[in-house]
Amino acid sequence: MLSCDICGETVNSEPDMKAHLIVHMENEIICPFCKLSGINYNEICFHIETAHFEQNAPEKNFEKLAAVQYGNSDRKNTNLQSTAEVTSGIHSACASNFPKESSESLPKDRTVKHEAFYTENITESRKYQKSREKKSGLSEAQGSIYETTYSPPECPFCGKIEGCSQDMEIHVKTKHASLLESPLKDCHQPLYDCPMCGLVCTNYHILQEHVDLHLEESSFQQGMDRVQCSSDRELAHRLQQEEDRKRKSEESRQEREEFQKLQRQYGLDNSGGYKQQQLRHMELEVNRGRMHPSEFHSRKADMLESIAIGIDDGKTKTSGIIEALHRYYQNTATDVRCVWLSTVVDHFHSSFGDKGWGCGYRNFQMLLSSLLQSDVYGDCLKGMAVPCIPKIQSMIEDAWNEGFDPQGASQLNNKLQGTKAWIGACEIYTLLTSLRVKCRIIDFHKSTGPLGTHPRLFEWILNYYSSETEGTPKIVCTSKPPIYLQHQGHSRIVVGIEERKNRTLCLLVFDPGCPSREMQKLLKQDMEAGSLRQLRKSVGNLKHKQYQIVAVEGVLSPEEKVARKQASQVFTAEKIP
Repeated sequence: MLSCDICGETVNSEPDMKAHLIVHMENEIICPFCKLSGINYNEICFHIETAHFEQNAPEKNFEKLAAVQYGNSDRKNTNLQSTAEVTSGIHSACASNFPKESSESLPKDRTVKHEAFYTENITESRKYQKSREKKSGLSEAQGSIYETTYSPPECPFCGKIEGCSQDMEIHVKTKHASLLESPLKDCHQPLYDCPMCGLVCTNYHILQEHVDLHLEESSFQQGMDRVQCSSDRELAHRLQQEEDRKRKSEESRQEREEFQKLQRQYGLDNSGGYKQQQLRHMELEVNRGRMHPSEFHSRKADMLESIAIGIDDGKTKTSGIIEALHRYYQNTATDVRCVWLSTVVDHFHSSFGDKGWGCGYRNFQMLLSSLLQSDVYGDCLKGMAVPCIPKIQSMIEDAWNEGFDPQGASQLNNKLQGTKAWIGACEIYTLLTSLRVKCRIIDFHKSTGPLGTHPRLFEWILNYYSSETEGTPKIVCTSKPPIYLQHQGHSRIVVGIEERKNRTLCLLVFDPGCPSREMQKLLKQDMEAGSLRQLRKSVGNLKHKQYQIVAVEGVLSPEEKVARKQASQVFTAEKIP
């Protein structure tokens, strides 16, 4: 069964419903008395109340009205009259449309409009009465067609559907009699305004039910708003969580990449140590045709033997440079006022096995080569030779195991062998102290001159080498060992300092990054000043933010060694300035 949304009539099938809806489309609101059309529902009610008030007069005695209606043989007239009364009842019940805007309370211009409308409807009504008398002979077929255009009437108050207009009229006047009583003009019947929409009701209970509907609708809307708000908050929370997760994931990825980069830079990426890197480089040289396979196997055997006995094979060593410098300053250097040289030092440069990370180990070899040629350190270094890089790593690990520099050991995971880990001034100090060589670390932690220079560093080194000298000879061969010089990313050995005639200072440094073929140029008898360019470093050449030096000062007693081991638990360097 299908129900019409307009009039509530029920039909059996969709075709019947379509036909029924076509009837609604063809019909329009028509006055039951004068056939006036083209106006809306509120206007037709006002028209009936004003133009047909004599036909629409309310009956106080319903029994008499019913007797007159059922006794009338003219069915069409009865239908029209009952329809008018039902319409009048509906209009009276809908007090919200007009009651507060009665003719007394309306503005003058609106009253004039209503009067004109009333006069026009009276004229139309009289014309219609005359024409109806002429057309009183309409056939029953036409009447039946008129009746079929209207669906069964539906109660405007409770929605009940009756079979005919008389039954609907009886239902309305019996079930909704209180709603049909129109307030008299002179009677001050109380009216009740809805506080939410302004609707005017004549009954308090109806107003209460009406307001309850408002409250239910408001409560439902608030509940929907809360559900929507909660859903929006949950969505925003999920989006924020997803954004935070992506941000944290990206930050974690960047941290891992930076950490891996630092590990590779400082040789802690577990990619092997000196031995593995040396073999890879030699294999690469063979693949490129730069090394014969027989030479590869010969070098491999020599390397394995050197590692096994722990002594450097000397293939990167250059000796006799200090002696060559002495000859140069004595015979050639006319622009130098005075020069101070350290004890004899052998130069060691990086090889394929430690290229990119072995400068600290090579500088230790240079420093140790000087100490081994001095009788002062013969007791503490008795029986030693210049060790290879894997042996130096093992010696530093042994110093850590003795209890030296636990903080530095933890930073390098207590392991150096088999890695390419860098070492610096702290590891050099730790190793020398464990060998009972007295030394100290001086930290030049900030610039002391213009343009980021460190003149105090030059002054300290000059004082170190010149402290034993009396007079001002041009060449001073001191008994002081070379100085280990460290800055960010690299380290070198200071083997002397020169003072020029213009009173400027230049350091003389051995760089492990300088290959043997360049260092051997200094051994020539006719060495030129340009050959010293790679050794000389003026104040303007050292502009790193921070420098550290390790200076050897003698030999430690066993008691002093123990004291320094305890002091290294909280390791601090001497800072200048």
